[in-house]
Amino acid sequence: MNDIATKIKEVAGELPEGTRLVAVSKFHPEEALREAYDAGQRLFGESREQELSVKQAALPKDIEWHFIGHLQTNKVKYIAPYIAMIHAVDTYRLLAEIDRQAAKAGRIIPCLLEIHIAQEESKYGFSFDSCRDMLRHEDWASLHNVRIAGLMGMATNTDDESLIRKEFASLKHFFDELKQTFFPTDSSFKELSMGMSHDYPIALQEGSTLVRVGSKIFGERIY
Repeated sequence: MNDIATKIKEVAGELPEGTRLVAVSKFHPEEALREAYDAGQRLFGESREQELSVKQAALPKDIEWHFIGHLQTNKVKYIAPYIAMIHAVDTYRLLAEIDRQAAKAGRIIPCLLEIHIAQEESKYGFSFDSCRDMLRHEDWASLHNVRIAGLMGMATNTDDESLIRKEFASLKHFFDELKQTFFPTDSSFKELSMGMSHDYPIALQEGSTLVRVGSKIFGERIY
C-alpha cells in the first residue's frame, strides 16, 4: 500500500463517528489526489480557485470539493456551480455574493462562518461579537441559496497544547450558543470545522466534525 493510502487510512481510523476528513490537497499534484481517491477518500479541500478549477475538471465527478481558504467575492462565480461547501465565510458581503451566484447556478451552497479564535492578526474571521451582530442585524435569513451549516476556526500556530485546546473549546462553546440562539430547529447547522495536521487530535476531543488534514497525508507542500 502506498504512503498516501496508508496515511488516509491512519487518519480516518482516528475519527469518531460523525466526523469527516477533509484531505487538504492544495499545492499537491493531481496524481497525489488520485492516490487518495483510490484509497477511498472523496472529500478534498482546496484554497485557490484557479487550481481548484483545473483539478475539478480533471478528476472524478463524485469528489466533494470544499473551499477552505480566504475567498474573494470576484472568484465565487467560478466555483458556485460545483462546490460542496465553503468553509471560510468571513463577511456578510461574501455570504450574500455566494447566495447570488448559487441562485444563478440553481444550487444551495452550505457555508461555514469563519471565527477568529487565534492570537494571530494574520488570520481572517468574525469575532464572536461581530458574528452575533451579523446574525442579529443582517438579512441573512432571506438568502435562500446559501445555508449556514456551522462554524470554522483555526487555532494559534503554537506548540502550546493548552492554548490550542482553550481556543477550540471556546469555538465549540460559541457554536453551542449560536445553535441555541439562532438555529434551534435547523438540522443543517451542525458542522464545526477545526483542526489541521498538527492539532486535529485536540480538535477532535473538543468536538470538531470536519478536520482539515494536508501535510500529514500528502507530505509537505510543493509551492
